[in-house]
Amino acid sequence: MADPRDIVLGDGAGSVPGVLAEPAGPHAGGVVVLHEAFGLTSHIRSICGRLAGAGYLAVAPALFHRQGAPVLGYDQFDRARPLLGGLRAGQIASDTDAALALLAARGIAAGRRAAVGFCMGGSIALIMATRAGLGAAVTFYGGGVGQGRFGYPPLADAAASLRVPWLGLFGDLDQSIPVPDVERLAQQAARAPVPTEVVRYPDAGHGFHCDERGSYAPAAAADAWSRTLAWLVTYLTG
Repeated sequence: MADPRDIVLGDGAGSVPGVLAEPAGPHAGGVVVLHEAFGLTSHIRSICGRLAGAGYLAVAPALFHRQGAPVLGYDQFDRARPLLGGLRAGQIASDTDAALALLAARGIAAGRRAAVGFCMGGSIALIMATRAGLGAAVTFYGGGVGQGRFGYPPLADAAASLRVPWLGLFGDLDQSIPVPDVERLAQQAARAPVPTEVVRYPDAGHGFHCDERGSYAPAAAADAWSRTLAWLVTYLTG
């Protein structure tokens, strides 16, 4: 696994702190990694490193940088709540555009870029996949399926507008994302003119992929990661 390093995306008033991990050899593409409500945690840094180890240039913007880019513990959701409440779609677009610009500057064409997001970042990954500039996207337990967040429409409403192949990974025990919502999301995504897939894990809850959380589900996490890498290999062909 490659070691990620701190960077600054862009310059001037629009600069965004973030994390970058680079593959040892030629890259197979680039991935924007979108963090959970807890910031650029060691888990998100490890995701960047794992993607770099698989051959991808991985960059994770600090979406809470306007509030000082805090990194919170998983037991500090009370501190995360106001950060989430203050986040707006336009700010997110500016930050993700900065990450995409870095990939473009490294010579990575749009069809070889992906977004992979977790929790709130999973929601953002789906929204990014409704726009140009990517070749694929993966959502891990992204909320806001039935009710929009950050100024976005509900994900179930946006899903039919997906423009690039999208993979959704959800746990049936996730109390914040009920199974009926996931099923509706899958049905709406299936209407999009691109390949889509939703995978449900019966014994997994929210945050099942993070090995630093009590909700970590090793079998589901391993399967979801394998599917993620396979999705990138299949669709990042531009």
